[in-house]
Amino acid sequence: HYWELAAMRGCGDCRHFLGLAELEKRNPLRAVRHFLISAKMGNEESLDIIKEMFSHGDASKLQYAVALKGYQDAVEGMKSPERDEAANIGRR
Repeated sequence: HYWELAAMRGCGDCRHFLGLAELEKRNPLRAVRHFLISAKMGNEESLDIIKEMFSHGDASKLQYAVALKGYQDAVEGMKSPERDEAANIGRR
């Protein structure tokens, strides 16, 4: 119940967990919808699960393509010179 509330408020990790819960309930159609949203928010695990679901026939090629594009857009949107500089400082 709390994951649903948090997911509705934009928590990508909660969407991922809801997808896992739907997989446990053997409901791949609902699961892939949650994973799609989560992947579009930058959750790589959700993208990997959609890829696996696609290979097993539980997600369509279009769903995987949309998830991949959304994930790439999210990751690109998170890039900034400040983040790159902070990451480089941590490596020194």
